[in-house]
Amino acid sequence: QVHLVESGGGLVQAGGSLRLSCAASGRTFSRYAMGWFRQAPGKEREFVARIMWSGTYYADSVKGRFTISRDNAKNTVYLEMNSLKPEDTAVYYCAAALYSGRAYLSEVEYDYWGQGTQVTVSS
Repeated sequence: QVHLVESGGGLVQAGGSLRLSCAASGRTFSRYAMGWFRQAPGKEREFVARIMWSGTYYADSVKGRFTISRDNAKNTVYLEMNSLKPEDTAVYYCAAALYSGRAYLSEVEYDYWGQGTQVTVSS
């Protein structure tokens, strides 16, 4: 069982930056693929970024602006968000899956989810 807790959301002006953190419980954090997803009002939850042993992957909408990273010693994954746009406004969720060879680009591939943190970008 993995427990995930996100933090770092808030209100920021367009063009600004935020860093989200996701702290995970457990002793085998390094074996997990970690992902960030987001859900805007009235829309389905969508993939943002993921990190695992083979590297990182980003949605086209955030590529070049967002950076996902992890600190296995701290059991934490981060999402650095720069050049934020109003369309980035959403609840951001952290997710985890014990790595088993999948791509981990879809929410159905993840087993554990955090409660979400709100990011609001004003124009």
